[in-house]
Amino acid sequence: MGFSCSLWADMYRFCTSPLTLTDALKLKAEHGAAARFIAGGTDLLIDLARDGSADGAGVGLIDLTRIPGLADIREEDGALHLGPLVTHNQCVRSRSVVEGAFPLARACWEVGAPQIRNRATVAGNLVTASPANDSIVPLMALDASVRLESAARGSRTLPLARFFRGVRQVDLADDEMLTRISIPLPEPARRGNFIKLGLRRAQAISILSVAGSVACGGGEDWGSAAVTHAAIALGAVAPTVVRAAEAETFLIGKTLTEETIAEAARLAATQARPIDDLRGSADYRKAMVETLVARLLRQLRDGREREGWLEAPVTLWGDTQGRWPVSTGPGTAATVNGGAVELEGGMTLLDSLRAAGFVGVKEGCAEGECGACTVYLDGMAVMACLVPAERAAGSKVVTVEGLTGSSEQSTELLHSVQQALVESGGVQCGFCTPGIVMSAAALLAERSNPNRLEAQEALTGNLCRCTGYRKILDAVVAAGRGKRSEG
Repeated sequence: MGFSCSLWADMYRFCTSPLTLTDALKLKAEHGAAARFIAGGTDLLIDLARDGSADGAGVGLIDLTRIPGLADIREEDGALHLGPLVTHNQCVRSRSVVEGAFPLARACWEVGAPQIRNRATVAGNLVTASPANDSIVPLMALDASVRLESAARGSRTLPLARFFRGVRQVDLADDEMLTRISIPLPEPARRGNFIKLGLRRAQAISILSVAGSVACGGGEDWGSAAVTHAAIALGAVAPTVVRAAEAETFLIGKTLTEETIAEAARLAATQARPIDDLRGSADYRKAMVETLVARLLRQLRDGREREGWLEAPVTLWGDTQGRWPVSTGPGTAATVNGGAVELEGGMTLLDSLRAAGFVGVKEGCAEGECGACTVYLDGMAVMACLVPAERAAGSKVVTVEGLTGSSEQSTELLHSVQQALVESGGVQCGFCTPGIVMSAAALLAERSNPNRLEAQEALTGNLCRCTGYRKILDAVVAAGRGKRSEG
């Protein structure tokens, strides 16, 4: 059974998946600006749709996710190195990142929802280059650098501050690729954090954000030791993420008294050149810079920067460890709910699945905001509206129709989450329910008896316009209890 596709069919000219970095760079050299690298695609596919690429005259896509070794996180030569396919959820779960670059881990946790963080990469966040992008701010405070490579000229390394030229503008040639992010490992006495101000607690674009890294004395009492290192970065208050240089200089040699903190925060606010937009006025942003910088410095002084941090944050990546399997060769068919399916390309996985008859996958927003299109791709929960259909070739896809392990649609066999939703009254109009079921089932696969906070985290990417979520959360927790009792 076939269904008509959305108006974004043929939103790109081609999508190819090279198996080596060398091949990827050769393809980019061949196509130049007519092709774009895609890793997570959580910004790129939205941009292609908004640019009106439905006429098939858009760019081609070079999918990097089949290349081995690009999702590695390594400590080497006094630095932490992130490959270009390292996702935000990998950073959140990486002990190396949490211990050596905590502001980055905290910022990655603030990005989108679990399904977004499973695909979105830190490198992609840098290349997109919005001053509101969360991971840029801590990387600026941590003095990160990037390595850029091309087939013709080899590699070059830039300090991150020199990589950005303006709003969504970077120093990256048409034939170049960002292949590594490097962060100097700090001395043990250094503390850091990231604070974000948004209009809501999850899935929010920053009104503004701050990140800082500070060291006092030799690790002695922070209430009396002098500051020996200070780095403060500000996001969404200028055309690019900026450092609060005057505040940093002022802090050196001083103790973090309330007076010192207040003056440093005031100086930081002078670096801000914000604009008015629908999320906040320029005056509000400037005032909040002062507030957030003061809050940051107090947290670091008092050792409270890790309050609220979970030891094992919810990722919805099942037993995959957050790494995409690499293909040993090209394939054309996807395995959907256990059966081989030739999915139509040139469109999102959401549209292609619906065209193939898997209509349990819903389109609510087509930009990764609502979660109604949540599916499992190679074991990880993703937003199908932000995945090119070609990425499913040779991969395993599970939709709500196949959640119980059967490719046949059945009203008699329900997943424990579905049963709990029925019993708790957690289903209203039902449009968002397939995505909620997929996210909740992924949570139960990750931890069999989730608490309410973990259930909330798992559903941060799923919007319901009918309810206040209470019955839905009740159902998720109850399904976990039921699963435990069955075991």
